[in-house]
Amino acid sequence: MATTDRNDAVTTDPSQLFPTRYLPRPEVRDLPAPPAKQWRYVGPGIVAAGVGLASGEFILFPYIASQVGLVFVWAALLGLITQYFLNMEIERYTLATGETAITGFSRLWKHWGLVFAILAYFANVWPAWATSSATLISYAFGGSAAVIAVVILVVVGLILTLAPVVYNALERAQMIKVAAVLVLILVGAFVAIGPAWADAPQIVTRPGFPAAELGFAVLMGALAFAGAGGGQNLVQSNWIRDKGFGMGHYVPKIVSPLTKEVEARGRVGYVFLPTEQNMTHWRGWWRFANREQLYTFVLISFVSIVFMSLLAYATVFGNDAVQNNISFLQVEGRVLMERVGTWFGYFFWIVGAVALFSAALGIVDYTSRLAADVLKTMYFPDASESKIYAGLVWGLVVVGIIVISLGFSQPITLAVISACTGGTMMFIYSALLIVVNRKMLPKEIRISGPRIAALVWSFLLFGVLAVLTVYQQIGNLIGG
Repeated sequence: MATTDRNDAVTTDPSQLFPTRYLPRPEVRDLPAPPAKQWRYVGPGIVAAGVGLASGEFILFPYIASQVGLVFVWAALLGLITQYFLNMEIERYTLATGETAITGFSRLWKHWGLVFAILAYFANVWPAWATSSATLISYAFGGSAAVIAVVILVVVGLILTLAPVVYNALERAQMIKVAAVLVLILVGAFVAIGPAWADAPQIVTRPGFPAAELGFAVLMGALAFAGAGGGQNLVQSNWIRDKGFGMGHYVPKIVSPLTKEVEARGRVGYVFLPTEQNMTHWRGWWRFANREQLYTFVLISFVSIVFMSLLAYATVFGNDAVQNNISFLQVEGRVLMERVGTWFGYFFWIVGAVALFSAALGIVDYTSRLAADVLKTMYFPDASESKIYAGLVWGLVVVGIIVISLGFSQPITLAVISACTGGTMMFIYSALLIVVNRKMLPKEIRISGPRIAALVWSFLLFGVLAVLTVYQQIGNLIGG
């Protein structure tokens, strides 16, 4: 192999593009062909939408609509489009290598993965989704929200550690959740929103940025959690790998160490030569992955945010009973009982509880999955990733129970803390994605042009919002 011309050398062995200070080079293999029956591979975008149908869709955007009307709904589309490009660049690296994006970051500096794992834990150690689901259950059936939240966390732990293939169980749960939310949307669109449909054009004609009324923290949280947010975007890598996308076809799935035999995974992935056949396969995978994200994650999330915001606006905006916390959902349910029928108020609470339970399931999964990948790849190469994952799941469950026991149970506050941490993560990894997808991938498949511009935009957007949020919080502390 000639070594005088770097481009010729890379064409012969594209693994030479990968830094080897912290990890070995990936193995060279052919890229598997994209599926003939593509519908069988639809799922990661639905999982992303399903997990994301929580803080943004059921809590933050409807909460904003209950306080200031429809002036901020436009930001949902902005946040979703930004996250679409983020997700696709995360997927680009995994499609091409079978490694997660975090492994790519760790090739630049060993501890990047640990940084993101810690941030993801800080974002999600506050069990906002379990407490939110528990709160809605208490509205419908009574009982202590704190006790119900503890039960939810235990059930989440059992599901994630007993399912033979964890991703399959997660995908089924999120599909059920999405279906339930879509039924709520279809029924509510006809019987609940009523005259408020006439005000829907305000989303376009009267956009605003109500920072003075709500604070940058809430608005940043809504932008970051419009769809997914923070660590959830990064775990698109893990989900498409477990689904078998691209070079992820060669990587074993995370399974239950109690109900299924664990298959060993190496520390590094695979890379393909840009031959004519491999490039044909790449174009097929790239087209499919983009469509799968657009028609599932973006579309489902946007429809859900718009509808839930309209429903909150139609029922509780301007209502004197609405307080500055999640109790707006209780008021919303009661108004729906008065306007539509008792059944619809209960239906609203129950669907919301199911949606937020599924979100808690997905959030515990992705936080543990992200950390397990980091620990296995960078620090404990001989350990079982599935066993690390199971231990982390129960660790997060136990810490969540402790947090609830200490009285930190206000979902709005917990969701804002989580979302602001997620937005800060997005600011950092927007820049890192440009580096790994330019530096490590063959020139035929690396990021370029408008996709780079989209990540620069994401970097600037979340960077500015993070700085403004910190500045405002410091001002509040000084003023207080």
